[in-house]
Amino acid sequence: MHSITRWLSGLLIVMSCSLQADEISVAVAANFSAPMQKIAHEFEKESGHHVLLSFGATGNFYSQIKAGAPFELLLAADEKTPYRLEQEGLAVKGSRFTYATGTLVLWSAQQGFVDKEGKVLQTGSFAHLALANPQLAPYGDAAMETLKSLGLLAALTPRIIQGESIGQTYQFVATGNAELGFVALSQVIGTRGQPQSGSMWRVPDTLHPPLRQDAVLLDKGSDHPAAQALLAFLKGPYAHDVIQSFGYGSGH
Repeated sequence: MHSITRWLSGLLIVMSCSLQADEISVAVAANFSAPMQKIAHEFEKESGHHVLLSFGATGNFYSQIKAGAPFELLLAADEKTPYRLEQEGLAVKGSRFTYATGTLVLWSAQQGFVDKEGKVLQTGSFAHLALANPQLAPYGDAAMETLKSLGLLAALTPRIIQGESIGQTYQFVATGNAELGFVALSQVIGTRGQPQSGSMWRVPDTLHPPLRQDAVLLDKGSDHPAAQALLAFLKGPYAHDVIQSFGYGSGH
């Protein structure tokens, strides 16, 4: 009798855990891929929930959410898109916050190709300059604003190749399809704030609008405790440390 009781108790615990464990669908800006994978892994360990991550351009996610995509959280590469979703009734008002502030860099996979002042844009010999589609990706928009501020947009437009997202833009440069390109610091940062490979120039914040990245609870996650828990976890000390380790400024 006791063994049956123990077996039933064990079964109830297993059933309880399976009922408590939940799945969360999250849309994440491509520049935040690596830190979010690390944050999600720790969250899964602590909570037992499973996080489904989709990475891409913020503009594409906006269109998908408008069309009814089942995302419950959005981690955008800007602050405009989450605000817009709030105003359109597709995100929970009051849930939006800045989780990180990004840094734009000009990067080349070649050592010594990009100087520390970015003068390569004026004097360097290169055929292709990669940047993300400014209509879809905030980092691409920041890159275009940088070129405008430097007075180089007209001269360099024929050399520009666009990636759909900052992730694809990184691939263009990493594979050598473009000698250099504008990417996020988080994609290339190594120890002590230096690039893992190649060479880079940190673009001064004065050359483009701030890259404030907001997260928001979407309407489809409004009644989902697991989604709310992940959003809260993003504000916690573990996520804060991970975000800073990838070269982002703290957003909150």
